[in-house]
Amino acid sequence: MESSRLSAASPSVAIPVAALSLYAVASGFLMSLIPLMVAQAHWSNTLASWLASAFYAGLLIGALFIEPLVNKLGHRKAFMVSLLVFMFTVLPLMQQQSPVAWLAARLIAGIAVASIFVIVESWLLFGEPSQRAKRLAIYMAALYGGGALGQLGIGWVGIEGLLPFTVILIALASALLVLFLPLVEPAKQTHSHPLSLKRVFALNHAALMGCVVSGLLLGSVYGLLPLALKMREISLENIGTLMAAIVMGGMVVQPLISRLSAVIGRTLLMALCCVVGMAAVGAASSIANGWPLAVSLFALGMAAFALYPVAINLGCQALPEEEIVSATQIMLFCYSIGSVTGPLLADPFLGSEAGLMGYLFAIFAATTAYMLIAALKRKPELSMPE
Repeated sequence: MESSRLSAASPSVAIPVAALSLYAVASGFLMSLIPLMVAQAHWSNTLASWLASAFYAGLLIGALFIEPLVNKLGHRKAFMVSLLVFMFTVLPLMQQQSPVAWLAARLIAGIAVASIFVIVESWLLFGEPSQRAKRLAIYMAALYGGGALGQLGIGWVGIEGLLPFTVILIALASALLVLFLPLVEPAKQTHSHPLSLKRVFALNHAALMGCVVSGLLLGSVYGLLPLALKMREISLENIGTLMAAIVMGGMVVQPLISRLSAVIGRTLLMALCCVVGMAAVGAASSIANGWPLAVSLFALGMAAFALYPVAINLGCQALPEEEIVSATQIMLFCYSIGSVTGPLLADPFLGSEAGLMGYLFAIFAATTAYMLIAALKRKPELSMPE
């Protein structure tokens, strides 16, 4: 099939990655903008947690129903539809009058973003299995690099008036235009079918847990960390820079993760990432501001953002291509479960002495123990029952 000829550097990979990067710029800016605008509108801080959870609830819902859309429309058209839907969800956020409208908009946005993730991940996982780790590294670097650039919009563009939303919509429109460029996309999987319940349970459990933990961490980082930094009386410009440092850490670590995946067991690699995360959180908790805090958050980003690509590669490594879309859907579903619950679990920590960093440390520590135990068991990872 055509997809078997996709390489990590081909235009058919570069075009969806370029569109994803522009989406990530818009999304990164928006994710940090929302909790700060909640504070500006004098709404309850708890609303920021609910807005984050509403978005990830949409992600969870979308993860259940994306496969038929991809199979019917193909990857490119499905990507275009998802971007259009996401653009329309930005419009209600321009009015700071109805928290209910914001919650509904973020729920629908989550559904659209679930489509984007499943579409691009499955697109890049088609082709030679030996190229998958490299293509996933490119995907994650583009996603996080764009997100880091978007975070800087807090300081560059600000949070006042309609200008931030105008910038976000321009970036999304640009992503849509990129997808009109000529490319060869993976063939529609007319014979694909959802994984049976038996095969779902046969997926690597550490991979599924890695996706859940990634959601627990990143849902809270995106949804609550800007607010937590603001509670430290850090300026808006510095908040944008610090958030960018986290996402840049996630981008920079991707090539390293790709190489380490070839020489270290992926389960053990996730445990090592969590150890780094514990150290980074401990350092960030004891530093008030400045470059030392940025370096600590950079290391935190390296640890937190490394988990998902390692987990999804582990979960999909033994699957035939006709099951990849369904498998990425399941992985995203697991990520979404963590993302929905993460901000709600983390919210009580905001008012405690430990703060949000206490929550992140607890998640990293528990996951380290789980992954080390799973790595020691050394269960076979490359076979699944028919």
